Amino acid sequence: MDDDFAARLNDQEQQRYQKLGRLRERGIEPFPLRAARTHTTHEVIEAFTRGEPLESVRLAGRLISLRDMGKITFAHLQDGTGKLQLLFRRNVVGEEAYALLLKDLDLGDFIGVEGKVIRTKTGEITLEVTHLELLSKTLSPLPEKWHGLKDVETRYRQRYLDLQASEEVRKIFIVRARAIAAMRQYLDAHGFIEVETPTLQPLYGGAMAEPFTTHHNKLDRDLYLRIATELYLKRLLVGGFERVYEIGKDFRNEGIDTKHNPEFTMMECYQAFADYTTMMTLVEEVYAACAQAAVGSLQLPYQGNSVDLTPPWKRLTIRDAILEATRIDIYQDADLASLRRRIEELGLKIEFHPTWGKMVDELLSTFVEPHLIQPTFIMDYPEEISPLAKKKPENARVVERFEAFAGGLELGNAFTELNDPLDQYARFMEQAEQRRAGDREAQQLDLDYVEALMHGMPPTGGLGLGIDRMTMLFANQSSIREVILFPQLRT
Repeated sequence: MDDDFAARLNDQEQQRYQKLGRLRERGIEPFPLRAARTHTTHEVIEAFTRGEPLESVRLAGRLISLRDMGKITFAHLQDGTGKLQLLFRRNVVGEEAYALLLKDLDLGDFIGVEGKVIRTKTGEITLEVTHLELLSKTLSPLPEKWHGLKDVETRYRQRYLDLQASEEVRKIFIVRARAIAAMRQYLDAHGFIEVETPTLQPLYGGAMAEPFTTHHNKLDRDLYLRIATELYLKRLLVGGFERVYEIGKDFRNEGIDTKHNPEFTMMECYQAFADYTTMMTLVEEVYAACAQAAVGSLQLPYQGNSVDLTPPWKRLTIRDAILEATRIDIYQDADLASLRRRIEELGLKIEFHPTWGKMVDELLSTFVEPHLIQPTFIMDYPEEISPLAKKKPENARVVERFEAFAGGLELGNAFTELNDPLDQYARFMEQAEQRRAGDREAQQLDLDYVEALMHGMPPTGGLGLGIDRMTMLFANQSSIREVILFPQLRT
């Protein structure tokens, strides 16, 4: 087994493998069971700066630099909170430990050190080491620290190396974690309860998307990875909950680009006795809370622009937004043939779709969305592309729906939720017609959901916010793959 393993190693790995063997021959376990430490590097720096005496400190982390000067050696240890300089004196740490450091340890190895914290003549806070032990031997060298990983595919496929090489990459995921924590804190404080709904569903719905299909062997039936949590969460309002939310993964069988990953994270929440204007306020407040927690400001640099998240955000109807950008009035060219003719008359370069509603959505995505730099709610969408939203009383073709945008990114989607079971059934049947017309993303007929509505759902406002897009905005990243630890990649 060892010979077979060794044959797979390159020259650098072979050298480290031989060191591992020598360590074991001397009775040194290169992968001990446990590691003890009293402080992190950050805690040491904070405590020493405050003037606290640190006579006996135990640290654990990676050995990331080594500079031998004969009888003394300087090194740096890095843990999850930062790094700290180490000072090894041959006569202090002992001959055996000093030889271990110089002959058998490599950059990237995890070590444990104990000693006294001092400040060197150059002013750097340093641990003068009295005890050294190996905690985990690395067989493969880490990326060169100053240049990191240059190949983008390698960065994503071997994210563990990307994180090790780049503090900036690690900061992105700290921003993400802080934003999610702040979002939970806001929702919990405003009376929402966090719930979990099925990821495997017998019928997919709640969004305009194609699903991933899988098969349950025992039940001998196809199931779908959820494309949204919406229909299950609204069932809970029928059941008596008034404010619910879920943060979790959704899956859509769609293309991969800088804004889309087939597996992504959403927060969906639903509030009884509310409408889409309530959800606008919620979006403004949630984004402000998350931005303050994640980056400490509501003024964000994003791809060469400055985005100001301070409420209130701009409000603009989808009709006016498209008219301003393209000179097309979607309700004058109110059928597919008329809309296509108008697009061709104006010479607009756009992908064509099989339904009028999809063409309206494409006009928005192509000509409006990229220019929505400052936070904006695009509102009052066509009913045809909003089968789960309530119609406006004054115009049955328009529903109370908005999408939130900033930095040219779509950030979220919200409705005044449709709670009329008869209207919902009719909408599902309209969607079936659109599916027959070639729209593969049209909603399916969910009779169980209609039956739930027959038991009564209160007037409700609902919202979905994309966690990945939020992180892109906060971390100033133009690609969604930069804010997902392990994104899907083409083979």
